[in-house]
Amino acid sequence: MRAWARVAAVLFVVGYGANQFSPLMVMYREQGHYSATVVAAFFGVYVAGLAPGLLVGGPLSDRLGRRRVLLPALVASVPASAVLAAGAFSEALLYTGRFLFGVVTGVAMAVGTTWVKELSQAPHDPGADAGSGARRAALALSAGFGVGPAVGGVLAQWAPLPMELPYLVHIVLTLPVIALALRAPETRTPQATPRRSLVADLKVPAVAHPRFRGLVLPLAPWVFAGPALSFAVQPAALGAERTAGYGLIFATGLTAVTLSAGVAIQAAARRLDARAPLAGGRLGLALIVVGTLVAAVTALTGSLVVAFVASAVLGAAYGISLVSGLLEVQRIAAPEHLAGLTAVYYTLTYGGFLLPLILAPLAVHVPYAVLLVVVAAVAAVCLALLVVAGRRTRVPVPA
Repeated sequence: MRAWARVAAVLFVVGYGANQFSPLMVMYREQGHYSATVVAAFFGVYVAGLAPGLLVGGPLSDRLGRRRVLLPALVASVPASAVLAAGAFSEALLYTGRFLFGVVTGVAMAVGTTWVKELSQAPHDPGADAGSGARRAALALSAGFGVGPAVGGVLAQWAPLPMELPYLVHIVLTLPVIALALRAPETRTPQATPRRSLVADLKVPAVAHPRFRGLVLPLAPWVFAGPALSFAVQPAALGAERTAGYGLIFATGLTAVTLSAGVAIQAAARRLDARAPLAGGRLGLALIVVGTLVAAVTALTGSLVVAFVASAVLGAAYGISLVSGLLEVQRIAAPEHLAGLTAVYYTLTYGGFLLPLILAPLAVHVPYAVLLVVVAAVAAVCLALLVVAGRRTRVPVPA
């Protein structure tokens, strides 16, 4: 096996384990009898672990080496899955497992993507082109994010032990990958005496850049707010009675449509950015507005077909917004600040997963259809801010 593929396998199994929880939210609501607010909190506590993993993982691996940081995170995903499997009817264990998976995923994204990139160039892979590393890392992580919910949802719907078996399958998949990671070549020599403190390494001055504040900040939280609306809010808005005992498969289908649309449109998003660097963010936010309004129609009519339409639109919005934000970050940051600013960007994007936690308690008093119209209005305000900032920045900074 090629060296980069060993680390790409790590990204796959971590993405698999992290995202298989998405359709299982329906199971915890219907079979575990947790409230919609508690289930949304299970979804949101993942972000609380993700942020420190993203922000600290990269600088720490620069000091200690890639393997010394990524391997413990990969190993930790095994007890994290075990805690989730043991927590079928334990709220505290589910919170703990989700938080651990957030930390693991953050470290994997920060360190694993860098390690794959370094292993996709000479001397490890001299035949690879300059963009191979980023493509390979993105493909491995996206594949894990997509396969995990599909397998987990099917197992939870039809297999025995629905609250335990999906996590046990993840553990079985992870164990051989640990052996692969042990044999991946190290690309970063540990620093015997660091030149400066870790706190200093965590500072990212590029966040004060006007382009980041004007063009990235209004867009970033909506990147994953779209998927959260698609496969976390829509099933809650429809309720168990609309899916007639097949809520898990319905949620799995919404997740698959969302992620497929998001991945499929990313190549077009890159081409669009090459022609018009400011257009991608605007289009992404515009699709967020449209998709949220379609989701409001889902909540109003109870139509399962409309729900899938909303998922496709919100998935496309996710794909375009993610790529546009990343490319803008690359234009803003100097090489020595790129990893840090990318980590900040991802942290802001995953904040969108907190949206279901905000809407769930409000839905007790206000219909989901009304709440989603309000969300669409807020997204429209962010779109307006993005347009105004774009008019002040007509000529992009050279990449």
